[in-house]
Order: sequence, then C-alpha cells, then structure tokens
Amino acid sequence: MYTYKTELLTVGTKWFSDKADQADISLLDTVLNQRAADGWELVTYDYMATSIQVKGAFVITFRKER
Repeated sequence: MYTYKTELLTVGTKWFSDKADQADISLLDTVLNQRAADGWELVTYDYMATSIQVKGAFVITFRKER
C-alpha cells in the first residue's frame, strides 16, 4: 500500500512564452531530489501552461510505501 503526495510547483513569470526555462527545470530537479532523499518516488508530472501565458506550473505526484 502506498501513500501519495501531489504538489504544485509554480514556475517563473513568462511574458513572451509559456514554456518552462532552465531555471524552472533546475527548481524541478531540486524538488525531485529533495523528495527522493525523503523516500518519495516520482509517479507522474505534468507542465500546465496558463491561457494568458504568464504563469505556469508543474503538477508533481509522488508515492512511498506506508
């Protein structure tokens, strides 16, 4: 049996593109490594751009055994 944890990781403000940039990827790597060190396993992630292309976010789901 697993316990699941979902997080929303907001990325930097974008003015001309809704794409994640290198700073956003570095932040994602930091969060993934921190959670892995705490025993969480990545299950899935998705990048959500906004319709006005200003602020997007990663939705990340982790799991670990109870």
